[in-house]
Amino acid sequence: MTGPSSTLRKRHLRRRLHRALVPIAAVPLIITALSGSIYGLLLANNVEAFWLMKIHTGNFGIINLQPYYSVIIGILSLLIAISGVALFVGGRRKNTSTA
Repeated sequence: MTGPSSTLRKRHLRRRLHRALVPIAAVPLIITALSGSIYGLLLANNVEAFWLMKIHTGNFGIINLQPYYSVIIGILSLLIAISGVALFVGGRRKNTSTA
């Protein structure tokens, strides 16, 4: 079945997938961006905050993701970019009103 309802279902599935992936990907990206920015600001003011660099690189105390953190962030970024492009290329809804 390749009718309009099939196209709508695919479009809806793409949106649902993107909406599910964004919060998962946003958390490590925001943590990395904030910790790196704050570390840079503190270092410029001669404040050593090595613990902040540990967080920036994926060491969260009990949970140490340092060996995998950059790969995780890279994969999540690619998935978000791919799903966003799929939404963009998938097209927009056609306006059915004739007003």
